[in-house]
Amino acid sequence: VSNRAFRKVCGEQVKPVVNGSIPGPTIKACEGDTIVIHVINNSPYKITIHWHGVFQLFSGWADGPAYVTQCPIIPGTSYTYKFNVTKQEGTLWWHAHFSMLRETVYGALIIHPRRGHSYPFSKPYKEVPILLGAPLNSRRSELPYTDEFMTYGGEPMPSDAFTINGRPGDLYPCSSNKTFKLKVVQGKTYLLRMINAAMSDHLFFKIAQHSFSVVAIDARYTEPYHTDVIVIAPGQSADVLFTANQPLGNYYMAAHPYTTTAPMELAGATTTAIVQYSGATSSKPLMPILPWYNDTMIAHKFFSNLTSLTTNSHWRPVPQSVDEHMFITINMGLEPCGPNITCKMPMDSQPNDMDMDSQYKDSANMNNVSFQFPSKLSMLEAFHHGVQGIYTEDFPNFPPLEFDYTNPNMTMSMELLMIAKKETRVKRLKYNSVVEVVLQNTALMATENHPMHIHGFDFYVLAQGFGNYDPINDPKKFNLVNPQERNTIAVPIAGWAVIRFRANNPGMWLVHCHREPDVLRGQSMAFLIENGPTPSESLPLPPLDLPQC
Repeated sequence: VSNRAFRKVCGEQVKPVVNGSIPGPTIKACEGDTIVIHVINNSPYKITIHWHGVFQLFSGWADGPAYVTQCPIIPGTSYTYKFNVTKQEGTLWWHAHFSMLRETVYGALIIHPRRGHSYPFSKPYKEVPILLGAPLNSRRSELPYTDEFMTYGGEPMPSDAFTINGRPGDLYPCSSNKTFKLKVVQGKTYLLRMINAAMSDHLFFKIAQHSFSVVAIDARYTEPYHTDVIVIAPGQSADVLFTANQPLGNYYMAAHPYTTTAPMELAGATTTAIVQYSGATSSKPLMPILPWYNDTMIAHKFFSNLTSLTTNSHWRPVPQSVDEHMFITINMGLEPCGPNITCKMPMDSQPNDMDMDSQYKDSANMNNVSFQFPSKLSMLEAFHHGVQGIYTEDFPNFPPLEFDYTNPNMTMSMELLMIAKKETRVKRLKYNSVVEVVLQNTALMATENHPMHIHGFDFYVLAQGFGNYDPINDPKKFNLVNPQERNTIAVPIAGWAVIRFRANNPGMWLVHCHREPDVLRGQSMAFLIENGPTPSESLPLPPLDLPQC
């Protein structure tokens, strides 16, 4: 990891990158392999690397989130990650897990079937990683901006551009020669290994005049789902087949944000690449018609219609009985600024009874707990060594205050916005217990679609919908036969999702929104999974060279 200067969209940026490129190198393995990665930190920043979606079965020390499973790798030092990839195959990814460094420190992690095994679909002619990104604005540097953001609040400056495989595409200024090109042979089928590595944005994705078959999400096989548009939230991945079955020519693949907060500000925010047919003579690509930025119905149709392929060897039936029920609200809020600090507020309208610009800044929380990452010792080390004072095991199963969660009239209720405290609270779970969680978005500050990621586990998505979750009628909608499995769920705007998983992986596992600003504001918690009854079901000793704080 080292800093590098490069130009994008008429501006020069100096950013940390891996092996000199954005995205960084693609890591390829087969199911059952052991992966060993040497990370040498030649950047001026502390850093860790998270292997997003990898189960880390009994290797939780290698998961990577700073101050959760390890302390950061300081500049001028190195650390080696070693872990096995077992019982999963497909497209995952890796990224920095400290501050906002993952905007440029990321890459694909592809797990092929075990040697001698095959895909549950016809082998494609070629596999192509498609990493969607959104580098931060070129007018600011990395950590100094993060410090400013944490101190003064406000919204992060928008990205200069969205990118496909690190390139913005020729619709952006100064970018005519910065377009990714995919050369295809007419009649052949290609597997796109898609990853949304953007910092905050859900994305719509299309290829002009072509359709797709989704065969996996988050490295879990699905029943083939046929569509002409892909919707992908930050942190999610998708394996997508498409056949080059159109007349010889050039066709744009394009992506732009799905958002419900400020769609007019995103006009023109479209990244493109070009699908070039071998033998084509036309030069101008055809452009797909993308959904409008706030088309929630298209997004919901895509997210809610995916189901698991139950005939593959890694499928396990949904546990029918539940040991732990939780209801977690995903909230935005406010917190006081420090003394002698004038804060920034992103809202156009503010309560009339307070000087919001000077007194308060944005916060975020889950069940009214705004998560505070420790700094003296990682949480997993504290658990292993029995060190007190790093975290408490009292994260609430239910929000302390019930209200009409998605009522837009509650958006600026000061009683609700100011309730969260900065704390480091986790939920302790018994080994092998079955956990069901209702994730409920709220309308506080704004109605948003939050991408929630759980480290160390995939989970079954039993149902999702809009409004407030109804504990009487909504369980009737549960899919207990072939629900999709994910590691990152896009909880619907002003809505809810119900997930279920078996806590069979001892360790400290972060749960957080995969919008980086909201993580910094406190939208996280953690599950502490107890060791099992035998040594083979317990977390091993920590590596001797684990970075120290």
